[in-house]
Amino acid sequence: MTLPSERTFPRPDPSLLERAHAALVEVLSPGQVRRDESSRENYSKDESDSGVFPPDLVVFPEDTAQVSAVFRTCQSLGVPFTPCGARSGKSGGSLPLMGGVVVSLERMNRILGVSVEDLTAVVQPGVITGDLMKAVEEQGLFYPPDPNSWEFCTMGGNVAENAGGPRALKYGVTRDYVIGLEWVLPSGEVLRLGRRTIKGVAGYDLVGLFVGSEGTLGVATEITVQLIPKPRYVKTALVIFDSVHTAARAISAVLAAGILPRTLELIDEVALQAVDGRGFNFPPGAGSAVIAEVDGNVEDGLFAELGQLGEICERHGATEVLVAQDESQREKLWAARRVVSRALRALRPHKVSEDIVVPRSRIPDIIQALKAMGGELGLLVATYGHAGDGNLHANILYEGPHQRALVETAIQRMLELTVSMGGTITGEHGVGHAKREYLAMEQPEPVLELQRQLKRFFDPSGMLNPEKIFPAPKRS
Repeated sequence: MTLPSERTFPRPDPSLLERAHAALVEVLSPGQVRRDESSRENYSKDESDSGVFPPDLVVFPEDTAQVSAVFRTCQSLGVPFTPCGARSGKSGGSLPLMGGVVVSLERMNRILGVSVEDLTAVVQPGVITGDLMKAVEEQGLFYPPDPNSWEFCTMGGNVAENAGGPRALKYGVTRDYVIGLEWVLPSGEVLRLGRRTIKGVAGYDLVGLFVGSEGTLGVATEITVQLIPKPRYVKTALVIFDSVHTAARAISAVLAAGILPRTLELIDEVALQAVDGRGFNFPPGAGSAVIAEVDGNVEDGLFAELGQLGEICERHGATEVLVAQDESQREKLWAARRVVSRALRALRPHKVSEDIVVPRSRIPDIIQALKAMGGELGLLVATYGHAGDGNLHANILYEGPHQRALVETAIQRMLELTVSMGGTITGEHGVGHAKREYLAMEQPEPVLELQRQLKRFFDPSGMLNPEKIFPAPKRS
């Protein structure tokens, strides 16, 4: 199998790009169109480690009309165009594989309104997710989806990837909160979809279709989300175990007991080693840890719930249960969790981050199988993440390109193990470029073809974000 970073794709003719540049300067302004080497390099990669693909042009529209004009221009000239946000994705979804035009939505970054009465907010796609979270919390409201990159990822990217996060265990993911969209189709046509009310079932759920479409069916230029009242209290505990296998079994026991925390985050021995001492010190002898968090409006009830959770963990091998005494301790703990992905690079210079999901009952099985696989192949495997909902970030750490073929073998085996246990190859990151050749492991050909037909319906030319999600059709 050809590795993702080794694939090559056709690029537009230089004369066509000159025409595209002239046309885009007309519909935008010279300051909104760049083709210098620095800009091309900055928009050539994301966090997926799946290759470097420089665009030929980068444009920065500032409103819906300009996004529409850029799409129409690219379509009329037959130039591929790829939307992007913060470039924090981990599946290569915003990589301009065929060059052409990158359409950055980062300048569309305003919170357009927050309604306390209606429990809704309206934002542009370039709004940083953490900025929305803080803005609504100041008004006593709560936007639950919390991808770990919330400090820099954007709402448009969250919509494109249907982002989740630690709180998804209790509260769900982005799709559960997006109720309305202003959407620009690949043709440049602008649609208003969904509603401003909390309930509504009129017509097909096009909002549900577009959320998670990974920038292949168009882009959101305005996003309406529903909010909930902010919980009055949050209590957080760090549960220490001697090994990740013990921790995984304890998590299964907690869920089987009917306890539903808002987070159950697993940190294995490799991830713990990477973050220990980076603003937070784990107790000596810790071989794994679980961050457990509960929230609600009755403080005593939360202490009771956390106490019950701790007792179950202790019966299943926990060595310590440490409750954060104040917001400062809690933030230090979560800050350590948020930097796991980046901290792992201190152990090895390269890594591939997979976001597999298995049924909760199979969490101990998949962790054991992945550790055994890593030992067999001589690769370091870190497993951490949202174990409460079965979503694990399984990272393969390696030294350099000379090991990439071995890494690809590990990825294939990991995904095969996941699917064999009734799981899915991606829970948050999306398929994008990195996993398109693996999608057929999980979905049969008729299902893949139906999705290809949807893509062709919305984007007959195939110019929007080409070569993403779907493997090439099987030849008969």
